[in-house]
Amino acid sequence: MATKKATNWKLWGKMLVGGGIFCVGGPAFTMWVSPTEEELFKRYNPELQARSLANREKTQEEFDQFVTKLKEYSKSNKPIWTVRDEDIERQKQARVNEQRRREADLRAQQAAMRKEERSGSQGAASSDAQGVGHVG
Repeated sequence: MATKKATNWKLWGKMLVGGGIFCVGGPAFTMWVSPTEEELFKRYNPELQARSLANREKTQEEFDQFVTKLKEYSKSNKPIWTVRDEDIERQKQARVNEQRRREADLRAQQAAMRKEERSGSQGAASSDAQGVGHVG
């Protein structure tokens, strides 16, 4: 009959204490050493601080829009990147349609102006022939 080997409790204790120190102490040390956003901002030169303050609101707004879009994309059953690509394609198509609509409006406006110019020049020629509109 083989005898059961004794458990080395001292070794197990050292390993648990060492593991706890690494698991808890490592992240705690990293947090203690890492500077806060305010400390980093104070280290900027004045020009960079001014630029950062000027762009802060814009950056925050862009991030909010990004998160909002991400939430919209996540409502679909499709992968987010697929929905994003479809949305980008939809936006491109909307821009193309808007550009075509503007061009059509511009053509219609130009045609109306040409028509008005033709009718105005014919009316002016007939009024000149009758002597209407001349002062003298």
